[in-house]
Amino acid sequence: MKSVVVRFPGSNCDEDMYYALKDLGLAPEFISAQSDASLDEYDAIFLPGGFSYGDYLRTGAIARFSPIMAAVQTAAAQGKIVVGICNGFQILTESGLLPGQLMMNEVPGFICDETELVINQKTSAFTNAYTAEQILVPVAHADGRYYADAETLQRLEDQNQIVFKYAENLNGSENRIAGITNEQGNVLGMMPHPERAVETLLGNTDGQNFFKSILATVAAQGVN
Repeated sequence: MKSVVVRFPGSNCDEDMYYALKDLGLAPEFISAQSDASLDEYDAIFLPGGFSYGDYLRTGAIARFSPIMAAVQTAAAQGKIVVGICNGFQILTESGLLPGQLMMNEVPGFICDETELVINQKTSAFTNAYTAEQILVPVAHADGRYYADAETLQRLEDQNQIVFKYAENLNGSENRIAGITNEQGNVLGMMPHPERAVETLLGNTDGQNFFKSILATVAAQGVN
């Protein structure tokens, strides 16, 4: 399979994502957010964390207008895997690929820590390799509080779109939501950083099965 990491002006987790994908066999390449190229040759698209366009106006609000996002929208509609981590999650909600909004943390301030995540949907394209009930994953955000209206929250629950929940609600997210998918299950946004939990040297490999799940999903679709 082939994957691609979109580099927005202000991305700072793009290298982390690239090397996690490379080490786990997802054959990544970089592409600029300013590109209007097709993403047809890629099986999975990753929007990394950071501060796209300086987080001016609102997190992800400017990035959603980047030329590459037209191709990301097309890839999502085609059923390809699309992942947004942290700022990438914010971009996915701003672009309408995922419902809801990421708001300022309930207690204002930047959270940089590790947190326990409950795997709420174990058969998703992003969790099928896990056997654990919970995993430990780094977080680093100031605007990570997930918000949606009551109707949307109920729909997310009913349709099993909530993939990850915080074991302890560190930022005030509705329903402890840490990561969700679209209705089709091929687009995922999450605030924690699994790409920072793949190295034995760093003492945490709980993120490895996140990427192995994607690899298995793509393989099951008949893509080499």
